[in-house]
Amino acid sequence: MILRAKTKLLFEGRELTEMQKANSQANLAEIEAGATVLKSYPRRLVLELTNACNLNCVMCGRNAADFKPTMFDMDVFCSLEPLMDRIEEVTLMGWGEPTIHPHFTEMLEIINRHSARKYFCSNGMNLKKIKDAIFDYNVDVFAVSLDGATPETNDRIRRGSKIKQITEDLKDIVKIKRERGLKYPWINFVFCAMKSNIRELPDMVRLAADIGLEEVKVVYLTVFDNSLLEETLWGSEDMVREVFEEALEVADQYGIQMKLPHYVGEDPAGVNLHKDCFVTWRDFFVGSDGYVRPCMSTPEKFFKYDINRDFFDMWNDRKYQEYRRIVNHNDLMEAACKRCYQSSHCNWNNKSSFIQVGEEFSPEW
Repeated sequence: MILRAKTKLLFEGRELTEMQKANSQANLAEIEAGATVLKSYPRRLVLELTNACNLNCVMCGRNAADFKPTMFDMDVFCSLEPLMDRIEEVTLMGWGEPTIHPHFTEMLEIINRHSARKYFCSNGMNLKKIKDAIFDYNVDVFAVSLDGATPETNDRIRRGSKIKQITEDLKDIVKIKRERGLKYPWINFVFCAMKSNIRELPDMVRLAADIGLEEVKVVYLTVFDNSLLEETLWGSEDMVREVFEEALEVADQYGIQMKLPHYVGEDPAGVNLHKDCFVTWRDFFVGSDGYVRPCMSTPEKFFKYDINRDFFDMWNDRKYQEYRRIVNHNDLMEAACKRCYQSSHCNWNNKSSFIQVGEEFSPEW
């Protein structure tokens, strides 16, 4: 089954409460109306627990920017707890590896006191350490980033990653899930496609099936540094189509869902600079440095999160209002949005989605 990355909607897992449904319906209505001042809460909290990482992947933007390690403040996290019965999801994800935060499992426990679904994206190297917490605190969905189906490819690209260890740990998690008769956690691979690994995508689907995962998501590599220009898939559309079609056949054979980016020239964004973006209506993003930002894929900072400030005063800050007003207007949007590389909202018809060399693509830390 082929899917596309969600823009307005989020992962559909456990049934939402009536309070959550009411807020989500109100939020979607305000998106449709183009409101800049919102009465609804966001539908998702996105919390970047850290910008530090226990790997050193060759394609990571960290290699092309000045990253000063930061950790999410627990007082900030706890101040957001009152929202967790109204919003749909708390996403623990950003520039770094969330599971290395010293309070990662405590955060899962806190979220689990409430109705919000729990999602995180990981490089998979700490799965054994957090395995019990995944089940103790009812994680709804998590993603594991792998960039090859073999140790030679994955472990070369994702320096410090060990595909054999990750595979074994995932099999153990799936075994527990099946033994307990659970539907969740929903688990998927995230595969960053580039010239040197794209041919392994069909085998990534086979690996997912062998482990017992539900989905393989593919994102195109965005190049931030000249040293990786030879890896870009911009200009290799025929090869991409060939491999994607083969991977889809394998996925259909094994019952794996495929989430694929659009082919160049077929992105529904057409000539717009990016797909319609709803993140400043849908998501409240707080970086590990304590700054509220539109999303993780922009250098733009709105303001420093303030525990003592009323949430709706922040949610409707003039920065948010202005962003909502201009983000989908080609002539008015911020420069970083004009070359958006966020995998769900960028326009894959544009070269700038694939190549960001020499651009300001991340915030100053």
